[in-house]
Amino acid sequence: MKTTIELPDEIFRRVKLLAAERRTTLKDVVTEALGHFLDSSGEKAAKTRKAHLKRLLTEMQASNTEPMVPLVREEAHER
Repeated sequence: MKTTIELPDEIFRRVKLLAAERRTTLKDVVTEALGHFLDSSGEKAAKTRKAHLKRLLTEMQASNTEPMVPLVREEAHER
């Protein structure tokens, strides 16, 4: 799809330079950048955060601990 966007001069120069350094087109650089932006702000980022949290919680659990069991009031005061 074709569209027209207005970019600040400095951003345009930097993207154009990056495209030249990579020997690719401005379109390819902008498409890649927008793809990364959308991935990082969408469901993929949420799934990644959830996986990191799950791994962190697993690593934080000591291997010598038992699952927590609720105590009755008398047991809590005995400790």
